[in-house]
Amino acid sequence: MADTDRVLVLNGPNLDRLGTRQPEIYGTMSLADIERMLAEHHPDVALDVRQTNDEATLIGWMHEAVDERLPVILNPAAFTHYSYALRDAAALVTEAGLPLIEVHLSNPHARETFRHTSVISGVATGVIAGFGQHSYLLALDQVRRQG
Repeated sequence: MADTDRVLVLNGPNLDRLGTRQPEIYGTMSLADIERMLAEHHPDVALDVRQTNDEATLIGWMHEAVDERLPVILNPAAFTHYSYALRDAAALVTEAGLPLIEVHLSNPHARETFRHTSVISGVATGVIAGFGQHSYLLALDQVRRQG
């Protein structure tokens, strides 16, 4: 059983640039803005929002989720399309019976062909994409429902 009172919200490369990087695609909210929005929507949840540009760090956080029995909301960003190591770490989360929701701000299927493939989706509990910052809210709502 996952502890849905605590949720890891993990973010991959370049998401530290939200708000300024291609706002026409990713919106104008920063990651800190998204964190505030999530906290306002679910004040009863201890959110642990993290971002890294380093694949190994992200994998370590997935291991931490398994060890601490924490659900994960994961925006793998560019790692979505090719990181088999991250996929294997994500599989550890779901194999442990913990929810792992893959999120994307944009709809990868409406973008360049290379973005159409996710190596994470096949092991995720579910995928929410294309709703901007609301993708995170929908994911958090789902994690809470599963708890």
